[in-house]
Amino acid sequence: MKTKNIELVLAPPTPHFVGDGFRVHNFIPSAYHLDMERMDPFIMLDYNSKHFFSATDTPRGVGVHPHRGFETVTIAYEGKVEHHDSAGGGGIIGQGDVQWMTAASGVLHKEFHETEWAKDGGIFQMVQLWVNLPAKDKMSQPKYQAIQNSEMTRVDLGTNGLVEIIAGNYKDQKGPATTFSSVNMMNAKLQKGGKAEFEFPAHYNTAAIVIEGSIIVNGTEKVATDHFILFENEGEQFTFEALENSIVLVISGEPLKEPIAAYGPFVMNTQQQLVEAFNDYNEGKFGYLE
Repeated sequence: MKTKNIELVLAPPTPHFVGDGFRVHNFIPSAYHLDMERMDPFIMLDYNSKHFFSATDTPRGVGVHPHRGFETVTIAYEGKVEHHDSAGGGGIIGQGDVQWMTAASGVLHKEFHETEWAKDGGIFQMVQLWVNLPAKDKMSQPKYQAIQNSEMTRVDLGTNGLVEIIAGNYKDQKGPATTFSSVNMMNAKLQKGGKAEFEFPAHYNTAAIVIEGSIIVNGTEKVATDHFILFENEGEQFTFEALENSIVLVISGEPLKEPIAAYGPFVMNTQQQLVEAFNDYNEGKFGYLE
């Protein structure tokens, strides 16, 4: 197996607010050439690095808005989020949990800090990914996967730590999320000095975010907290060594290699499909949500 080397390490871009509840660094799409085509099937990645929110009786968040053509994946590291959508999905995403919403043919949804958590406030840290759907699945029925931390597959690395699989495979173990294409998503939780090795096909688009701590990649390059790592599309294997107790989110997916037509909350394959999405939304075909 050949080493998969780093193509780019990206410092967190200047944060901006999505609604009033999510202070995010937008890594995909962003600087360099991290556009939807380069990172396919990962078409958006917002990282809410650790941020303190004060106590409030009016939970912060994002009000009702539509999506069509892709999936939203929210990974909670600190804090709690409450979600509701027009397809009947919803619930509370607690620390360590994941919400995997398949918007597909169209949903309305809203996301807010969980009411009781908001009353106390605290440190909030999340990742939200948009995963594109294959053309044949874009108009399928919406669905919702609430994945509790206790349901995730754990691969014990002994004194090195563990790898927590959300989707895809690690060392022949499979995560609980169901996906429409080949998508791998996992947290490496490493003790200081701990090492983990990863292997994905060379052509998969592969990246990582250092959520906590700092690491050395492939024995040579140090990467600090909140930095994004893009790997080359050559080679299959790479390694992490933790310089301190660390958490690293790893994503790797097979490119769909289909046309991408994106505008706001809709990601389709053609401009005509975007027009249809706006028309269907305006005609109330995405359902109703207060």
